[in-house]
Amino acid sequence: MSEFGPEHFINRELSWLEFNQRVLDEARDPSHPLLERVKFFCIVSSNLDEFFEVRVAGIKQQIESSATGATVDGLTATETFKAIGKRVRKLLADQYGCWRKELVPLLAENDIHFRSPASLDEADLEWVKNYYHADVSPVLTPLAIDPAHPFPQLLNKSLNLMVELELKEGRKTHRHMAVVQVPRNLPRLVQLPGRKSGTDHVFLGALVKHFLADLFPGTNLLGHWFFRVTRNSELYIGEEEEMGSLLRAVENELHNRRKGAAVRLEVEQGCRPTVVSALLKTLNLTEDDLYVIDGPLNPTRLMAICQGDHPAELRDEPFVAPIVPALQGRPDIFEAIRERDILLHHPYESFESVVDFLEQAAKDPKVLAIKQTLYRTGGDTRIVGALMRAVNNGKQVTAVVELRARFDEANNIEWSRKLEEAGVHVVYGLVGYKIHCKMCLVVRNDDDGIRRYLHLSTGNYNATTAKLYTDTGMFTCRPEFGEDATNLFNLLTGICQFQGARKLLIAPFELHDRMVELIRAETENANQGLPARIVAKMNSLVDEAVIKELYRASQAGVKIDLIVRGICCLKPGLKGVSDNITVRSIVDRFLEHSRIFYFENACQPLVFMGSADWMPRNFFKRIEVVFPLEDGVIRDRVVRELFDVTLNDNVKARLLGSRARYQKKPLKARAKQRRSQVEFMKLSSGGSGRSRKKGNNVKGKFPKVKLASRPGNLG
Repeated sequence: MSEFGPEHFINRELSWLEFNQRVLDEARDPSHPLLERVKFFCIVSSNLDEFFEVRVAGIKQQIESSATGATVDGLTATETFKAIGKRVRKLLADQYGCWRKELVPLLAENDIHFRSPASLDEADLEWVKNYYHADVSPVLTPLAIDPAHPFPQLLNKSLNLMVELELKEGRKTHRHMAVVQVPRNLPRLVQLPGRKSGTDHVFLGALVKHFLADLFPGTNLLGHWFFRVTRNSELYIGEEEEMGSLLRAVENELHNRRKGAAVRLEVEQGCRPTVVSALLKTLNLTEDDLYVIDGPLNPTRLMAICQGDHPAELRDEPFVAPIVPALQGRPDIFEAIRERDILLHHPYESFESVVDFLEQAAKDPKVLAIKQTLYRTGGDTRIVGALMRAVNNGKQVTAVVELRARFDEANNIEWSRKLEEAGVHVVYGLVGYKIHCKMCLVVRNDDDGIRRYLHLSTGNYNATTAKLYTDTGMFTCRPEFGEDATNLFNLLTGICQFQGARKLLIAPFELHDRMVELIRAETENANQGLPARIVAKMNSLVDEAVIKELYRASQAGVKIDLIVRGICCLKPGLKGVSDNITVRSIVDRFLEHSRIFYFENACQPLVFMGSADWMPRNFFKRIEVVFPLEDGVIRDRVVRELFDVTLNDNVKARLLGSRARYQKKPLKARAKQRRSQVEFMKLSSGGSGRSRKKGNNVKGKFPKVKLASRPGNLG
């Protein structure tokens, strides 16, 4: 019998829903500027969409295949599905209550309104009428539902109107049903013109509703209701397809995604029960898949509100990240890297240094080759543009592109083709594994010989998300790192077997075993009375074996602080099991995305960063790279700045309890409020009284590490 049972684990899906609740909490937080609260409200819906498209879709498939096994937390697929439905309905009630009772009134107070066509004055109604007939009506296509016209194949997540009407045919009157899809290629919010101040909007769907009779002349409209269908959007690519043509297989699956099996039906409140029943039957869904919405369907499109010309106080104060001190005033980035390793902390330090690294490599006559992994390419042309220019300048350029980066597949395919047309060697990686590591290798013929310059990171090569996500990266030219990176690229692009690495920890080959060894070493140190401590920051903690090792370390007396933004299946604070473990999550202006791991190692600290969360998929189904920080100055900065500031956040940090609920960190009497992301912004701008030398050193009153320090404080 295992020493740890289901009662020691949190269900993965329910843990993710608690994360989305924390996002909603930010939408309800009055300390945020109003439009930032609207953004968080929209993100809740975007997150839920993906959750149903992937996670719920997978659970429903397990149920349909009569899978009977339980997950580590003891719940079967059916039990998990039921629990998800209950939790999501509570989440939606809170979310739309926030919209109706808080956000809409506050927006109105700030002269941002949502108007129904019926409430418009004559001039506005005339403008709306002209807009509808000129721009909207030509795009609409009413779709009848009858024996000659089967129910249409509706696009995933599209907004639709179910219309019930009656038509007089001779002496008889017959009822009919029809569907009208609200155009998704038009703005969801129609802004009324001529306002001297503020903005008035009309929902596009409300506009279509108002003029619905124009689409069905000669009929009597009995009712019309919005609905939305969410479909299974996971890509299913077999190994044989990968070995044939991964590019073609992904393109085929992207086409199939639009018509995947329905997994969720959303209908507006007040929809006639007979209509709801008909929709459920047609979509092969049940009442358990139905969600009745008291508010706008697809709130993600409401993000457009935030793009308008609104007063500055409605948004976060703009933040412009400075160049990392080690590169300020250094036009030759290679010279700076030769001097010492350079740590980057985004978005607090500019991602432009990474772009400059590539652009300089593309034009430097001493550079011989560039090799890079691309997971989410984004819309910034500078990264891929630099690779293309490098080819034109005679460099050997290789890009390992992951085509299966979820919901970025089409974008990655497009850029892959452009790279290939420019002469870049484009490779799609290994059969059966996603290429998730973040790595760029530049081979340069320096005056003293060939040298390999390397950028390693926790985040993607995407200049847009680099301004929104917190990530860390490092420039280095250490020979062992460069050799490991070269061997890994050869593995990804050629035909060979993994031969081990000297410095990098690489999944799926050795990362899991090495992490388990490091945790066990802390357990052994604690058993021997030696200093023992673990601090780990990541997006998700799911892996059962790692969680059990953390429990054993806690039982041995190892002090463990986990900073886990999203899913956490570990239960902290269980008597005799996890008394020495704290788990906190920070949800704030920027998406916490960095993965950093600290092991005390008997007063000889080991610190690692990388692309991998502690999840089975990262350990065993992806190519991941975790790298050690061997520069003592950088290691010191990570411990005394990145961890210290984060662990002392008492504004946005929420602590996970043994009952799988998160609570804000208690603020002690007269304690100074500390909000980590604000502190990082001040620190990078030199506004906190703490300054750094160009070598990334931290100068200031950071306390030394105390091995028996109190919970939540590494210093």
